[in-house]
Amino acid sequence: MKAIRFHEFGTSEVLRHEEVDRPVPGAGQVLVRVAATSFNPVDDHIRAGVLAEMIPVALPYVPGIDLAGTVAELGPGKKDLAVGDEVVAMLPLDSAGAAAEYVLAPADSLAPAPRSIALTDAAALPLTGLAAWQTVFELAELKPGQRVLVNGAGGAVGSLVVQLAVGAGAQVTAVDGPQHADRLRTYGVERVVAPLTLTEGPAALGGPFDAVVNHVRVSPEDLARLTHYVTDGGVAASTAGPIPEDTARRVRSAGLWVRGDRGQLTELVTKVDADELHLHIAAHRPLTELPTVHADASAGRLPGKTVVLVS
Repeated sequence: MKAIRFHEFGTSEVLRHEEVDRPVPGAGQVLVRVAATSFNPVDDHIRAGVLAEMIPVALPYVPGIDLAGTVAELGPGKKDLAVGDEVVAMLPLDSAGAAAEYVLAPADSLAPAPRSIALTDAAALPLTGLAAWQTVFELAELKPGQRVLVNGAGGAVGSLVVQLAVGAGAQVTAVDGPQHADRLRTYGVERVVAPLTLTEGPAALGGPFDAVVNHVRVSPEDLARLTHYVTDGGVAASTAGPIPEDTARRVRSAGLWVRGDRGQLTELVTKVDADELHLHIAAHRPLTELPTVHADASAGRLPGKTVVLVS
């Protein structure tokens, strides 16, 4: 089978499109014929080796944490899945990924794929969806009626955070560029505002807020300024560096390390099929262009969530 692998850490130039052996599922594993994966920033970090201590991977390594595909073969003892089932998963960060024609997946990571969208598009859901779910319900612990500021609301994770927060009954102020404004309004946000200068102060945006969720990489000084946008007793959650706590005002800080969760992923799929959650995909690229996708991401040229088509 064909796969994209790297044999050493480095730039996108280490990625190779090559022939590899088709894996065989063992106990607790499922062989999935891959329809698509998608690019996530962590893929770039793993390839570059900057996460080697946190995420030790065996080389050569196949990238692609997101998986959408069809069950091709079951490992011994599996009865709750069948060959031909369409599935999605967030693969373990330290195992071979889905930038290949076939991949082994832990059986307990697989959720039924959405039926209302193309299977290939479903590859945009697992990691970003789980990151959004865990941010909204575990880190921010949002409750109906609470007010939340989402900075970077138009991005892959931010868009899903906005939708889940609105669905949970929160009043959402979405922060991002004008190119995202119309789409964000369709999600039911209370207001859309331009990127923060962090000099306008929270009152200018209708704050302070019960929760601030940040997806924008800014300086440590600007992260510290975001603390002032949180009301006393509130929470500052970030996927792009820690927002400092303010113990005097009981403002707590929460950071995310996303994890796979079949139950949560199944809930996300249900919301997609119920038309309560929409995926915003900026581009589709073939597997052979994955090195270019990595290069574009490193150079800041990636237009947004990019699905990588495998079969």
